[in-house]
Amino acid sequence: MTSIIPPRIVATDLDGTLLTSSGAISPRTDQAMRLARSAGAEIVFVTARPPRSVRLLAGRTGLTGLAICSNGAVLYDLATEKAVASRTIEPRAARRVADSLAAALPGVAFAVETGTGVLTEAGYTRRVAHDVQNYREVASACEAGEPIVKLLVLSPAHTTDEMNAVAAAAIGGLAEVTHSGVPGLLEVSAPGVTKAAMLAELCRERGVEPAEVVAFGDMPNDLPALAFAGAGYAMANAHPLVLAAARHRTSSNDEDGVAEVLERLYG
Repeated sequence: MTSIIPPRIVATDLDGTLLTSSGAISPRTDQAMRLARSAGAEIVFVTARPPRSVRLLAGRTGLTGLAICSNGAVLYDLATEKAVASRTIEPRAARRVADSLAAALPGVAFAVETGTGVLTEAGYTRRVAHDVQNYREVASACEAGEPIVKLLVLSPAHTTDEMNAVAAAAIGGLAEVTHSGVPGLLEVSAPGVTKAAMLAELCRERGVEPAEVVAFGDMPNDLPALAFAGAGYAMANAHPLVLAAARHRTSSNDEDGVAEVLERLYG
């Protein structure tokens, strides 16, 4: 009989995936992660959240390890509370992208995630409640002289999927454009920056093959990581594009879908 070797890396999104709808980690999911770690697996969190938000979440839920933040732009160590690597957008490139999107999607407003805060331009009204103190309005976010981890594009007049289709055609290969399910919000990264790209770098450093990775996600920004992993699981509550593309499915985030798979792999 041939034994099946469990994956060496578990790469999981947070919101809508590992976390319940209330933003918690269920006891079953917590136990399943402990089970995976006791079997020698490394758990890596892959999220659109910036490092400060993941740090806050870790303080509340006890998350430990490495987090691939801001859709792959930052690799963050929760133990040291420091960024291990970052991939930012060059300011002139960000301005070109913003100008192209403003022409293609009239009425959009822009902000920049710097890794430590958010710089907002006039008209960018979205605020994350637990992070309001880190928002600052500026005349031009792309020319503020701070690192550009992500360019954020907000529109009250378009659906996110409509924006994504128009933006992808408008900017071509100038940048990576995706979204994590927030209504009317696109997230733009430097060319080649995705959750999968940073995950691939981490795997190369550890000598881990894609076939030794299991990944979980629910939104379009998770698609590259799900495709990279030997086994990529869409949550039952996932975006239709993710459900259509993923090779595997599991139960929803509120039904311990991640735990369900980890128990089967490591139990």
